[in-house]
Amino acid sequence: MANGPTSFGYLLPTREVVMAPGDPDFGSMIGLAENAEGFGFDSVWVGDSILARPRLEALGTLSAISSRTQRVKLGTAVFLPALRNPVVLANEVANLDIVSGGRVILGVGIASKTPAVQAEFAACGVSFRHRVSLFEECVTVIKRLWTEDKVTHNGQHFQLEDSSLGLRPVQKGGIPIWMAASAEAPQRRMLRIGDGWFPNSQSPEAFTQGWQQIQNLAKETGSDANKLHKALYTTLNINDDKAQADREMREFIEGYYNTPFETMARTQSVFTGNVQESIDWLKGFIAAGAETIVIRFGGPDQSGQLELCGKEVLPAVRG
Repeated sequence: MANGPTSFGYLLPTREVVMAPGDPDFGSMIGLAENAEGFGFDSVWVGDSILARPRLEALGTLSAISSRTQRVKLGTAVFLPALRNPVVLANEVANLDIVSGGRVILGVGIASKTPAVQAEFAACGVSFRHRVSLFEECVTVIKRLWTEDKVTHNGQHFQLEDSSLGLRPVQKGGIPIWMAASAEAPQRRMLRIGDGWFPNSQSPEAFTQGWQQIQNLAKETGSDANKLHKALYTTLNINDDKAQADREMREFIEGYYNTPFETMARTQSVFTGNVQESIDWLKGFIAAGAETIVIRFGGPDQSGQLELCGKEVLPAVRG
């Protein structure tokens, strides 16, 4: 995909709204999505979890948001296909693409190895041990269902005989599927069946290194790395008061993952700083080739951070 101007996404706090006391305030998600579009963000994103990290359901939430927005793309960061039957999932995501007029991007992952995620898979009746092969087969099947008239598939987990999907995505060629792929085996898989690279790189240097690795693997396997859209998922807290930003980020990450901040910061892209430092941080990734940057705000004031970023950071980064 050609390098145009970098686009920016906002990750909605669909987990935090469920963690807050009382009934989830769904209206606030609609409000934030509308504000993100108004402040010039190019996409809005939601995470996915059923039991391990309870949150608003991804596809239904994006469907509601699609009816209240015109322009923004609607993405998942990230969705767990292994927990779903691929025929049902292909149908549901195609429906969302139709409802939204072709605005869907499916960021996908295989799920992390934690006791809560293992329990989630067990409760959903899915083998955690086979999650990688389930993931790969599921993605392969849904891509075929979106683009082929009749699909016959005889796999380890799923069998289809002359199956054709009644609902086709608006996006010809199917809905783009992006993968985090931070190690060699997932990168090989992404080169085979993915459309975008969507890491959580700790720094622009790490992003550059990861992309170099992917290009080397592509040469070795005769794949085309340039077919991949290069994206990044990063967590920001923009504040002149560095101590407050650090405190809010720590509380956010530890509350979200139920894991010490230091552990998560080793594998996650997290940044705290003032407006100018945040601009420089994002510009570093743009210089490294990021075509889409999805921003999650690590802190309690989502609307304030969104406005600050939309009014002061993005124009400077784009300028």
